[in-house]
Amino acid sequence: MTPGLSVRTEGAVLWLVLDRPEAGNSVTRAVQQALIENLRSASDEPSVRAVVLTGRGDKHFCTGPNLRDPGMQPKKDRVAGDAARILRTGSQAVVSALLDCEKPVLCALNGIAAGVGASMVLACDLIVASENARIIELFARRGLAPDGGAAYLLARKVPFNVAKQLLFFGEELSAAEAERIGLANKVVAADDLEAEAAAWAQRLASGPTRALAAAKAMLNQAFDVDRDAAFRTEALLVEQVAATDDVAEGMAAFTERRDPNFRGR
Repeated sequence: MTPGLSVRTEGAVLWLVLDRPEAGNSVTRAVQQALIENLRSASDEPSVRAVVLTGRGDKHFCTGPNLRDPGMQPKKDRVAGDAARILRTGSQAVVSALLDCEKPVLCALNGIAAGVGASMVLACDLIVASENARIIELFARRGLAPDGGAAYLLARKVPFNVAKQLLFFGEELSAAEAERIGLANKVVAADDLEAEAAAWAQRLASGPTRALAAAKAMLNQAFDVDRDAAFRTEALLVEQVAATDDVAEGMAAFTERRDPNFRGR
């Protein structure tokens, strides 16, 4: 157990809940490390077939790092490289863990996501948002350069000029606007968010887990490599997935004209 992060499993779905509502669900160093460990474990655990990331309450998803946490602060005798190390092994590592998790990760965006909290949202595979949720890229408001992978993620998630507008002006996106530009997949009433997220997560958990992992890997790589590299990766992953039980079940279900019963293997 890590203070500030609640972890539970419902069937084949792992729920990671940022649980410091009195502090805007800001993350400590310990919470960051726990998120990384749980996401890595989810990749390795066959019984986990989908992950939900959300926050406690209906006001904040995550307002960023808890700057009162000593683990988030450079040492008093700070030397060059301290800030970069904290960022690399903290916020950037959490974003990488979300992107690299082999199971699909759904964000149930329950409230305000600011700074690195916004990056955590953007690093998820799918986003179901409360109608009261907002995403705020507030770095420019503090005179800070974007961090936590904000520029990398925004450039891949929204139109390029919109990414610049959000970062240059420190602007916020409402849930409705996020859905309009294709960032959020669905917006629901606040009271319906958990049930809707659970329904989406169950759909993911019932899917062909290895095929979904392959699709995620291909899509995440698509902007970073040329066509030849993308096609080589595709060929390798297609061959790996072709040998899974789920492919055999999918073919049998098609032949027998029934719904497939995927087991994630």
